[in-house]
Amino acid sequence: MIQRRTLNRKAEPADSLRPLREHLVWLLDGGNAHLDFDGAVADLPAKFCGAKPPNVPYSPWRLMEHMRIAQWDILEFCRNSRHVSPAWPDGYWPAGDGPPDEAAWQHSLDQFRSDLAAMRGLVNDPATDLLKPIPHGEGQTLLREALLVADHNAYHLGQLLVVRRALGAWKAE
Repeated sequence: MIQRRTLNRKAEPADSLRPLREHLVWLLDGGNAHLDFDGAVADLPAKFCGAKPPNVPYSPWRLMEHMRIAQWDILEFCRNSRHVSPAWPDGYWPAGDGPPDEAAWQHSLDQFRSDLAAMRGLVNDPATDLLKPIPHGEGQTLLREALLVADHNAYHLGQLLVVRRALGAWKAE
């Protein structure tokens, strides 16, 4: 009979928060009953980016930029102790209703996706304690901040869908 040698090494600790991490990532990506980001912005004609329906204070551009800025701010708070948040509320909204050009719209979409991927990365990192208070915060945890991103994005993606429908810029169901 062949005897097998076992290596004398410490086993990697299991990530007891793996199911929570997976759920958070799923939620950040539009899981549950939430609209996903790419679905909400897909096929929006450029002419509608700066348009506001009657009696609605937001254009798709204003909502997109607000979501991008808020998500970026939360992400930077989580990973950079020297981050300074924009002034509330004006710093969280763009100056105008429409993007200066199509490249600005695309840049906003790309930056939103990049920052969302970075937040997923923080959440997925087993070395990150989701429940430990962020050292430079006031009791906030990465769990709380990830839930805030998911909640804020879901809320405004819902608004974006309503604006698109009111503008006639949403695919028929």
